[in-house]
Amino acid sequence: MTHGKFVGLVATLGIVCGGLGHAQVGSESSTRAHVEFLASDALEGREAGSAGEQRAADYLTSELSRIGAVPLPGRSDLLMPFDFTGGSRDGGSSLTLSTALAGDRSFVEPAEIRALSFSDDADVTGPVVFAGYGLVVPESQNIGYDSYATLDVQDKIVVVLRYFPEDADQQTRAVLARYADLRYKAMAARQRGARALLVVTGPRSPNAGELVPMTFDTAIAGSGIPAASISGAVADALFASAAIGAPGAATSPQSSGGTGSPSALRDAQEALDAGNPHVAGFDLPGVTLSLKTAVVRERKTARNVLAYLPATVGAEAVEKPWVVIGAHYDHLGRGGKGNSLASQDEAHAIHHGADDNASGTAAVLAIAASLSERPRGRHVLIALWSAEEIGLVGSNAFATAPPVPLDEIAAYLNFDMVGRMQDNRLIVQATGTSPSWGRVLERANVAAGFNLVVQPDPYQPTDVATFNQVEVPSLAFFTGSHEDYHKPSDTAARINFEDLDRVVGMATAVVRSIGDTIEAPQFTKVDQPVSRGSVAGLRVTTGTIPDYASDAEGLLLGGVTGGGPAERAGLTKGDLIVEIAGQTIANIYDYTYALELLRADQPVRVVYVRNGDRLETTLTPVARR
Repeated sequence: MTHGKFVGLVATLGIVCGGLGHAQVGSESSTRAHVEFLASDALEGREAGSAGEQRAADYLTSELSRIGAVPLPGRSDLLMPFDFTGGSRDGGSSLTLSTALAGDRSFVEPAEIRALSFSDDADVTGPVVFAGYGLVVPESQNIGYDSYATLDVQDKIVVVLRYFPEDADQQTRAVLARYADLRYKAMAARQRGARALLVVTGPRSPNAGELVPMTFDTAIAGSGIPAASISGAVADALFASAAIGAPGAATSPQSSGGTGSPSALRDAQEALDAGNPHVAGFDLPGVTLSLKTAVVRERKTARNVLAYLPATVGAEAVEKPWVVIGAHYDHLGRGGKGNSLASQDEAHAIHHGADDNASGTAAVLAIAASLSERPRGRHVLIALWSAEEIGLVGSNAFATAPPVPLDEIAAYLNFDMVGRMQDNRLIVQATGTSPSWGRVLERANVAAGFNLVVQPDPYQPTDVATFNQVEVPSLAFFTGSHEDYHKPSDTAARINFEDLDRVVGMATAVVRSIGDTIEAPQFTKVDQPVSRGSVAGLRVTTGTIPDYASDAEGLLLGGVTGGGPAERAGLTKGDLIVEIAGQTIANIYDYTYALELLRADQPVRVVYVRNGDRLETTLTPVARR
């Protein structure tokens, strides 16, 4: 990925903009050309691992080389590739329905069966039970809904309806919707001993009879159970083959006798749709299912762009000779991975990501360009992350295999969504990570004149969280959310470039002040404040920070919040939680759902693995702020 390759790429794309290679040419703004290029249609939303991300990386390496930034010591170029789970597809799932009278009928993907993206790969055979909507609502919600209350699903294949009861009152629907996610349904079936889960979109539901799309799932690990969706035709064949109502067989609430029929599923769904928790599921006797699920998880490669401006004076004399400025440059592509907030008619349009985070990327480039022309007392590492949008994966890859020693980094400054300032208000987060920050920011803001809002909390949903976990004093610059967040309408035309350039000026002053001092800022661990008390029905926190890129079976901790329940329970980064409150944990999703069962200030047993040893502790959750 050389400069020449980038020039050829721009010519091939037919991009006519003389200022793209040199941000200041033809423009008073130091950031406009960067934002306009990164948020252009040509980059198609810069989704991690995509061709658009590659074009963005080529542009960034070209710009950094132009200002004299060089590869990090021991590296030959400016790219740090890393692999991640970029999607999944069905690898050949199938289903065979067997009855004593009618023999076998087989169904195969893609038309009649499709594995769910989180399914385990397996071949299983067993009897069948219909568990209604497969919903389990925690007691804290006070509606007492449990699809499994009267069912024995041990070693059986469970069939459930997608979504939640169609005709329930609005308040009940709002509660049930929280627990209708298919991963939650899979966990509920697994916890009760089911061999597999099949999901059907019922005849009274939206998208009736259609297979569930194999949506993006960032978890590398499966759900601990084979799971697939079946078409309406397959479900009708299954219900018609079952001897519902036969002598000695379990009888559905809406069936008065005889064998099943193609209308049996509709009848069952209609009875369930009122939301009455006492309408139960039932066995489908006389039928055996053999299910094969196969999921191919697609690995992709994304690229962090890393370079540095070597110190020009005295780096050997200072404490911790590196300061890092960073921003993520990836965005959502065309919004197909489930994190878009676009309306249905814009769902597959290019999500330009001008503020999120072409603005932050442009700020880092402009700061670096300014610093390249000045004396520097510390090395300035310029870090442009990819795969932030799917869980801080790029910055975590850096921290896991650091190209420079982490204990030699004096500070990290992060820029995420800094292009839409309102009322001259600049938010600086993570100020609690060092007692030095108050004085440094106050001095830098004298010339800038922002209405500065400081927030001590470093536990933010951006890359600053990664550096806080490795105890690097950090700051995160942010100008606030807006209605275009994660929508195609987040375009360069809506960026306030004058104020973005002012952010660049202030942040440059912050970096220079760090470089001008021999002592490095002292790191302070911030305790995350939480509310306490009797809070039945409120959500709780355990103070755990997941490692989103882990493929371990369980919840691998990327860290714990300072002073939080996990830290007080003795848990730490690298521990693998495999059980909490009696719920087995296969992945981050299981853990999230298990939190719904916890009560504030009520201790629970946690089983975890550390250095190969299986250990136990007691954790007391607290109410979320």
